Parts: sequence; structure tokens; C-alpha cells
Amino acid sequence: MSFRLADCRPAVVNAVALVVALCAGAAFAQNTKAPAAPNAASATSTAKPAAPAPAASAPAAVAPAAAPHNSNWMVSTKPGDATAGQGKAAACGACHGMDGNSSDPQYPKLAGQHEMYIAHQLHNFKLGERQNAIMLGMSTPLSDQDMRDVGAYFASKQPLPGVADQALVEHGQKLYREGDPARGIPACMACHGIDGRGNPGAMYPQLTSQHAQYIEAKLKDFHNGTTWGPEAHAQIMPTVAKNLDPQDIAALASYIEGLHVADQGAAAASP
Repeated sequence: MSFRLADCRPAVVNAVALVVALCAGAAFAQNTKAPAAPNAASATSTAKPAAPAPAASAPAAVAPAAAPHNSNWMVSTKPGDATAGQGKAAACGACHGMDGNSSDPQYPKLAGQHEMYIAHQLHNFKLGERQNAIMLGMSTPLSDQDMRDVGAYFASKQPLPGVADQALVEHGQKLYREGDPARGIPACMACHGIDGRGNPGAMYPQLTSQHAQYIEAKLKDFHNGTTWGPEAHAQIMPTVAKNLDPQDIAALASYIEGLHVADQGAAAASP
């Protein structure tokens, strides 16, 4: 699970659009010593080099590399069907648990995660925009609708609460709730919520109760510059995590594992 901070009060992330202009020039040669009465053969030989059709289409060869990320698949699919998704998610259970609560902390809990966030990450794995050999194999056979159905199934499940290391709670809580402005670290809760539930509309993921081992590994990846796609918001976590030191990462990961709402009713009633 990633930390993504954007359009938040503590930090504003600007997206930069890159515009590349391709210019092509045509060279024209002029023969000043041409004979007064050129024969047909010389006219033909002069015409052929002057019309290099392949050269004119050269810019088209650049187009595939410059093709923008396609996010239209999100609006071309129907809302996910959790019932249909249960069967499609059966293979996911080996690593993530049948109900989305993985027992192995190297694999993230998916229970309660937002439908579109799961679908979007599966799409990134399939395109190779997020690198993971196992997930590439798992996502490749899935259609866009399959991804939404799988997301809907796991979104319908409840994450099991984790436990934080008490020795790390104070440091982790301060970073999560307040950040450290002096070091350029915004508060995580600004985008992921005070209870770690995230923001499904902005596709900021749920973090609550996530395995500390998984969170720590992903924060280290972000710290080292790993991104999860070409979109502007995918650049947010590498920008934030580069300012975290190993102690920050360990404390945040532990705090997040223990972060959960003990009383859902009380949480719903609070402002």
C-alpha cells in the first residue's frame, strides 16, 4: 500500500506537462550545370531521390514511445460486482488471503481496499507500469471489468486489525498526524485520513491495519525513486518518501499497522 499525498493543505504537488516539438526540414539541391536539353533518363533519375516518402513518415516512428497513459478504461467499465469478483479473486487468495487478509506480511492486505484503487493497480501491473513479476502474470489474463469485479469483492471485506510496536508509536503518530514541515514531510493523514481509510474519489489508498513489513518495504522503494505509473499523482510518494530516514519509515510502518477504528459507530458519529 502506498502513501500518496496531493492536493492537500500541507503540501501541493504540481504536475508538469512536457511538450516536445518535432521539426523536420527538407533539403533541396539545385544543379546549376544541368544541360540545356536533359534527356528522359536523367529527368527520371533526378525525380526519384527528390521524393523520399519514408523520410516524411519518420516522426510517426516516435509516436508509440510518446503515447500517453490510457486511463479511459475506467469509464468504459461498469461498477464492480462483488459476487462475480469472488470467483475471479480465488487465485488471489493464495497470497492475499481468501478474504483479503493475508497471513504473510510480505503480501498486502486487500480487505476493505477501495475498488477502483485495486483495479487501477491491477491495470498498472498488466501494462508493466508497476513492476512485479508475480502480479504481471496474475493480471495479464484479466479484462478491465474483471479488475473492477475483483476490486469490488475485496472492498466488501473487513481488514483485521494489526498491532503497533509501542516503542515506535509516538514517533510514527507524530509523522502520520503532523508530518515534519522542517524536513518537507507532510502529514500522511491529510490524504489517507485520520483513521487511515484513504480517499476513494482521489484513489488515495486505505492504509489502516496494513502489515508493517509491507508498508516499510514500499516506503523504502518510494524513497529510492520507485513510481507506480506515469500519472502525476504517482510521483507524489517518491517526492515525500525521499525525505524519510530509516527510523521514520520503521515508525510509520508500525504505527499504520496498529491504526484502526475500534468502534465504527463512534467513528461515524465523530465530526
